[in-house]
Amino acid sequence: MSRPAATRPALDAADRALINRLQRGLPLVDAPYAAVGAELGLSEAEVLQRLQSLLDRRVLTRFGPLFHAERLGGALLLAALAVPQADFERIAALVNAFPEVAHNYEREHALNMWFVLATATPAALEAAILGIEAATGLPVHRFPKLEEFYVGLYLPA
Repeated sequence: MSRPAATRPALDAADRALINRLQRGLPLVDAPYAAVGAELGLSEAEVLQRLQSLLDRRVLTRFGPLFHAERLGGALLLAALAVPQADFERIAALVNAFPEVAHNYEREHALNMWFVLATATPAALEAAILGIEAATGLPVHRFPKLEEFYVGLYLPA
């Protein structure tokens, strides 16, 4: 769900430039954050502080490498549950307790809880789904990846 404009964290030009730059990856050098900072006119410390601030303010929900689980022999799946609203927080805690759950979010839909499962093997994916169903008492709706897309978010400076 998107937030109303009034509650969105403000981003200055340096935040936007940093987000845009980091989507192209980190340089393979001894001090990658210093190199990114030099490109943007920021110190290494400022790059790290801004990155931490973006995470703390939930502008970014994650910062880290992106692995292709399937290419490494693993499995990935988008899944959803239809959770009674009164029980949403309890069910979210149960789902989030599974280490295979990469992230979890609420949607305004009959299937109102969506999450991504990532496992080292396809068999482990099935075990995680069965575990979530047992823990929650709800059926997990599976949405396997049919095609992969990368959508970059580039912000105006």
